[in-house]
Amino acid sequence: MAESLRAAIAAVGIAVGDKIMTNADFEAILDTSDEWITKRTGIKERHICTEEQSTATLAADAARKAIADAGLTPGEVDMIICATVTPEMPLPATACFIQELLGADSAACFDVGAACSGFIYALTVGATFVESGKYKNVVVIGADTLSKIADYEDRGTCVLFGDGAGAVVLQPTTDPGKGILHTVLHSKGDGWDFIHVPAGGSRTPTSEETIAQRQHYIKMRGRDVYKFAVEKMQWLLGNCMESCNMTVDDIDMVIPHQVNNRIIQSATDKFDFPIEKVYVNIDHRGNTSAASVPLALGEAWQEGKVGPGSTVMLIAFGAGLTWAGAVVKL
Repeated sequence: MAESLRAAIAAVGIAVGDKIMTNADFEAILDTSDEWITKRTGIKERHICTEEQSTATLAADAARKAIADAGLTPGEVDMIICATVTPEMPLPATACFIQELLGADSAACFDVGAACSGFIYALTVGATFVESGKYKNVVVIGADTLSKIADYEDRGTCVLFGDGAGAVVLQPTTDPGKGILHTVLHSKGDGWDFIHVPAGGSRTPTSEETIAQRQHYIKMRGRDVYKFAVEKMQWLLGNCMESCNMTVDDIDMVIPHQVNNRIIQSATDKFDFPIEKVYVNIDHRGNTSAASVPLALGEAWQEGKVGPGSTVMLIAFGAGLTWAGAVVKL
């Protein structure tokens, strides 16, 4: 019966921008250094889109791999959910562009916007559709191209971001030892100005003035974000373990949003997670927003650090403010 179904991750696919931008590249255009960037963020390089690449092309590449690994054809996909804050256009939904690129003509398509928490939000939504019994093959994607809205005159933010996409295929299972065991979603709207793009929306439409004032780029209150991130990531770790009656020993891998090495370490140290149980790829990916968690999950899968039977915890925070967590038995 439908009520006995659980959504399980059947496959994962990833994609990144084709151009690699190193810290040395930033040294050439900004008053910064490899040492300064590495010490504060842990980032050494990040992948950036070429002119031919976009959020939809990266997302489609990742989804295509996941669909193939799940043994499906695009025509068998029932739904495509794309989490992004760098859409292909203001409208229509980026998921519709992805559908066209894949040839997934039977899929319902829509986007979810929760910034860096977006993939876990979309995963929760997708799981609900699967568990309803109405949809059997749901593709959930986290994809962002933050390089396109980064201010390359602001050394405090532009060095953080990379471009990428990660996709999973969700399918129903009745196996009690498999699937999405728990998700938790939260928001704090009065913190919207911690991380935001001031102009380009209905509040402040595009004008010559907003362009001249560089209001179409990401603005971030760094210190406030740091404090918020550590607090909420620690809370998410505790909530996910308590809700599933688990301890550190029960978790095979924590896959956090790749925001900053110091934030990740501060959050996981509180619960004494050993370093080998915390997946980090920020050194060569940077912060890829909604792509961060599925991209890290895909890399961990490819490297054999997680796989069938593994219990993984996904945690993220982002603009909004938003924070989200999930416990998944692969």
